[in-house]
Amino acid sequence: MNILIIEDDQRVAELIHRGLEEYGFSPELSVDGLSGRSMALSKSYDLIITDILLPGLSGIDFCKEIRQIKPHIPIIMLTALGTTDDKVEGFDAGADDYLVKPFEMRELIVRIRALLKRALKNPEKDFFLKYANLEMDLQTKTVKRDNKEVNLTPKEFDLLTYMVRNSEKVLSRTEIAEKVWNTYFDTGTNFIDVYINYLRKKIDRDFEPKLIHTKPGMGFILIEK
Repeated sequence: MNILIIEDDQRVAELIHRGLEEYGFSPELSVDGLSGRSMALSKSYDLIITDILLPGLSGIDFCKEIRQIKPHIPIIMLTALGTTDDKVEGFDAGADDYLVKPFEMRELIVRIRALLKRALKNPEKDFFLKYANLEMDLQTKTVKRDNKEVNLTPKEFDLLTYMVRNSEKVLSRTEIAEKVWNTYFDTGTNFIDVYINYLRKKIDRDFEPKLIHTKPGMGFILIEK
């Protein structure tokens, strides 16, 4: 598996590069956002690992640009910024996972393998989902309620897709974190609740029936009520 690493900290970059080689991956390294973008667009990679704070082009802007051209390539963001707002910004840019420095190499490998496994399974083989008056086109990434288009960020779209695929089933925060973000739920953050709130405002607030409901102490459920 070919992996692109975009990291301007030489020590961190070399550690990741060496670690990936030890686990049998074929990594290539870029030290700034602009050259990373050029490499990502000109070569074929199975996964990208990028820092957020990069010279030339930030990891956030890099991710947004790559998502426009290569929407399905898995992207992991590495950063020293670990607040809920920072994570939300990274996910909204199109990142599939988010790892806060410092981290264990073994944890990074677990995240990489999970994303590659998900990509190989191609979960988007069914391109159209419908529940009540909610419609989702997984190819064009469009969402409609009552035939009115609703604009979602990439991660909001992923979360809604998972909820629709598992409609009328209570989804715990742990399950959502593992299945949508490929990470373990950190009880010290509330980023999942933040995204649920975003979805409610966009697909429920101005429409009937309400679809996203909270089950206190258990999680969330998408059901027509």
